[in-house]
Amino acid sequence: MKRKFRDEQKGAFFLGAILVLVLTVTLIFTFALRTDTVSDILENDQVIRVLYVFEDEDCGLLFSSVLIYYPESKRGAIVNIPNKTGAIYNSLGRVDQIQAVYMEKGIQAFKDEVENLLEIPIPFYTVVKASDLYEFIDMVGGFRIFIPSPVDNTDENGKRWLLPSGAVTLDGEKIETYLHYNDETTNDDEYEIRCQNVMAAYLTSLHDKAYSILNNKNFKRYTKHFTSAMENDDKYRLFTFLSEIDSESVIKQTITGSYTTMDGKTLLMPQNNGDFIKDAVKQTTGMLITTGGNMTSRIYVLQIQNGTRNQGLAGRTATLFKNAATYDVLDATNADRDDYEETVIVDHIGNPEVAQMVGSFINCSNIKEEEIKPEEEGDYTAADVDFTIILGKDFNGRRVVSSR
Repeated sequence: MKRKFRDEQKGAFFLGAILVLVLTVTLIFTFALRTDTVSDILENDQVIRVLYVFEDEDCGLLFSSVLIYYPESKRGAIVNIPNKTGAIYNSLGRVDQIQAVYMEKGIQAFKDEVENLLEIPIPFYTVVKASDLYEFIDMVGGFRIFIPSPVDNTDENGKRWLLPSGAVTLDGEKIETYLHYNDETTNDDEYEIRCQNVMAAYLTSLHDKAYSILNNKNFKRYTKHFTSAMENDDKYRLFTFLSEIDSESVIKQTITGSYTTMDGKTLLMPQNNGDFIKDAVKQTTGMLITTGGNMTSRIYVLQIQNGTRNQGLAGRTATLFKNAATYDVLDATNADRDDYEETVIVDHIGNPEVAQMVGSFINCSNIKEEEIKPEEEGDYTAADVDFTIILGKDFNGRRVVSSR
């Protein structure tokens, strides 16, 4: 009887040991897979995407941006997500502002909705409280911001807002003022520009103060202001990569569209049902990684001509390219005639790779290269425009529609 009991004990012990071994191996593999995923994204020549969420004092949404960064080229873009961006959000089961997703469902649901909105994966996120943001700003010696005109206003509670003009360095308290002050020129678009400027200033500070932030003794002191799902080692490696960004050439994008009121709320409904921002993000990402980022060394200048009888087509198309934030439109005019059947892109600089990128934005593959001639004295026309886009009947206002 005792022998049988001992055998049962041995059997139970053996099964228990196997269970512990299985659980240990499972945990090891789970951790290894998670670590490998982070390593793959950070080290294997891939685009890094990080969602930055800045909370206001009431834990609502102050502003949010997606950083897209290609380490090989050291170039990046920030995509601003306006709080009032409207859509049917699956996490809410209704049409609402995107900030409602964050306030009601939290960061994970918010990240999922932003991924759907931009149609890109975003593996990393960082949440920063407003008070932590302002403290971080003081720790790095302030953020450099350009303010076009001085601010001297008083809010409804009698608080005075004072900001100098020009390229100035603002401490945390002044950045708070910069984000919140209102005057006769303040509107939603103005506020989004300020948010973009603060995000860009953060990247500049991360680059300029990398020697201090990445110091082993200082790193935890700096990053305690940033909450994320990453371990400290992964966070350090991510900060190391991001600190190398060419902060002077960061591309700024935002979601554009039309404002409408629904159930007493103002909603920014994305242009072309959201297709425009998706295309713009894809194009920007392509420009960051193509030929090691060489094509983003400058903003390319476009001339857009309307070769149809559709009035205002050139102007509307110019807006599309301007909102993509990767081009500058010199002018939008009528072409030499109004019966162009096909849209054509004229390459004035002999750069087929960039010409194809321009064409891909409107689905145009009809590209012609202009013969490059030595500039005559006093003739600067060739230097003014890189590409001319002549819109034909096959252009539907957003893209070229093939009749084949």
